[in-house]
Amino acid sequence: MKVTSRKFGEINNQEIYAYTITNNEIEITCMNYGCIISQIIMPDNGGNRESIVLGFDTLEEYIQHSPYFGAVVGRVAGRIKGAQFELDGNVYSLAKNENKNHLHGGMEGLSHKIWEAKMIEGKCEGAVEFSYMSHDEEEGYPGNLDVKVTYTLNNRNEFLITYEGKCDKKTLLNLTNHTYFNLSGSAKRDILDHTLSVMSSRFLELDDELLPTGEFINVEHTSFDFRKGRKIRDGVNSKNPQNLLVGQGYDHPFLLDHEGETNIKLLDYESGRKVIIETDQPSVVVYSGNQLAGDYTIRGVLAQKYIGICLETQGLPDAVHHSHFPSTILYPYEKYQSTTKYTFEVC
Repeated sequence: MKVTSRKFGEINNQEIYAYTITNNEIEITCMNYGCIISQIIMPDNGGNRESIVLGFDTLEEYIQHSPYFGAVVGRVAGRIKGAQFELDGNVYSLAKNENKNHLHGGMEGLSHKIWEAKMIEGKCEGAVEFSYMSHDEEEGYPGNLDVKVTYTLNNRNEFLITYEGKCDKKTLLNLTNHTYFNLSGSAKRDILDHTLSVMSSRFLELDDELLPTGEFINVEHTSFDFRKGRKIRDGVNSKNPQNLLVGQGYDHPFLLDHEGETNIKLLDYESGRKVIIETDQPSVVVYSGNQLAGDYTIRGVLAQKYIGICLETQGLPDAVHHSHFPSTILYPYEKYQSTTKYTFEVC
């Protein structure tokens, strides 16, 4: 396996590097700015090699335009109501970076930090290990958090993201990766005709601020039932109030049933490309790119609604305010660890 690096740019006189992991079929490029995955190149059913994720070719574009393209987000992914939470009688105030609420770790969060990087080459796999120390009160969170994210590609076309964390104070931690997939390749088509399968019987109802109400809704007989696979277009065309609420589509947490190892599948029949996702996290947030329209281009393609889809494996958003959700509290010196595996196939 081969791992290479090249300079990608500079931020405040600090150098940003892009790292590429390559096997016989797959090429994955990531960087030490936000642990961003900028490219995943794979063949289609005609042998054409193209990137299946949204990203930019320059650092300046990431700084100016990126809606978290490919980044690790945290300390807490998703929204925290009122931008505050309470632990053991102490109230912690966070950055209000989405109206009155806190989103994806704050004004900068882990997605805008420069990480330490280490390249690892092996016979059957290659990896890049990123590490960062998030200091006490960074973005308002308690504790000095030592966090590590490792991207590993092996010869079986499996790509693993492993998250680790340890903190010296009781805190919150809920990490995810915010990659936007488009299996058509080079974003030549939107993702409306992608077929998504999610082993989930329930999704979280959202309120007008896109915060969980705390209610789980049964997916049966709704546009949210992905258990046997359905096209993203179904949710865009749906009159379900929850689809309309988020801008005609999906931006919802699905509680995973975890009855089998394979939790999620994304397939584009025209290109034959398929991504199979397995995770130990309790949920996946499906975001169909409803707000992606903008006055910029993504490698030559105009930013537009539904040009990419996020499948964010994570704990449930705003869990600190819902006692019946799986907890996202990390206790002092307890080890946080989670793995999500992506397998790339061509049908």
